Amino acid sequence: MPIYEYRCERGHIFDVMQRISEPPLSACRECGAPVHKVLHPVAISFKGSGFYSTDYGNGSRNGDSNGAKKESKEPAAEKKAPASSKED
Repeated sequence: MPIYEYRCERGHIFDVMQRISEPPLSACRECGAPVHKVLHPVAISFKGSGFYSTDYGNGSRNGDSNGAKKESKEPAAEKKAPASSKED
């Protein structure tokens, strides 16, 4: 059975072991004031591949891993398509 933490409007804090199917408490056991369940965040542990930046391909999202853009090894003149020469 889970243990639930309750807090009343007057500041009393207490734990109650209840079944999940039981209705929540509505009154403080010490003073009878209205109570609310106290919810605590749970720890989440992501395991497996895909959760770290090192799990993705080479380089970062904004270019190469060293921050520089990749340049082609060909000179700019060779990149252009050759002009067609028409002989008259």
